[in-house]
Amino acid sequence: MDDNNITPLSLDDTFNFSCSKAVPCFNECCRNLQQFLTPYDILRLKNRLGIPSGLFLEQYTARHTGPESGLPIITLKTDGYKLKCPFVTPSGCSVYNDRPSSCRMYPLARIVSRSRETGEITEQYMLIKESYCLGSSQGKTWTIRQWEEGQETGIYNEMNDLLMEIISLKNRLMPGRIDVKSEYLYYMACYNLDTFRSHIFEKGILDNLNLNSETLSAIKDDDEALLKLGFQWIKQIFLGRQN
Repeated sequence: MDDNNITPLSLDDTFNFSCSKAVPCFNECCRNLQQFLTPYDILRLKNRLGIPSGLFLEQYTARHTGPESGLPIITLKTDGYKLKCPFVTPSGCSVYNDRPSSCRMYPLARIVSRSRETGEITEQYMLIKESYCLGSSQGKTWTIRQWEEGQETGIYNEMNDLLMEIISLKNRLMPGRIDVKSEYLYYMACYNLDTFRSHIFEKGILDNLNLNSETLSAIKDDDEALLKLGFQWIKQIFLGRQN
């Protein structure tokens, strides 16, 4: 994207944006996609559809390898030559309440960096202006804080920041590709949660962690708790780091 179409913003800066069926470009942002999905995006979407994570990954995603991290990354499969989101309909997004974090943030992008010395997270925001999108000509004015609150990005940001912490540590301590087994375990713990859960309870892959009964009870039914445990496990096993 042309840097001239990106404007840096702080949390209290304002921008204009509205999107509805009344806007002529409605649904255009759901075409020509290269949509990356985070682990929490997949958690929400597979639960919204009521299908296991393995089936969701098979039907709706493609798997790639990060060029810098060497870790698996996931993109959304698109429909047809227009590269349309499989969840968009003429009336809008069919999974709107569980849409991915990048959809929630649009027309903003959130960029996160973490201090190696203190671990403190620094946020940066960019306003994206694309030629097809007429939403910025609509009247409503927002601050970044108001937009994030209205789009309910809090839990998405929390989970995505945990993932970014792992990627940052991995790049610093273990640069380059990882072995096939480690790649499989990372992919399972981050993205294929239902398989991860079955491996915990049926194959005992976390028995050496001596998880207490409260934790085991939580991860049996709570995917968010399971994903957080997966992140902790990855840090411990692959990076030699514990919370």
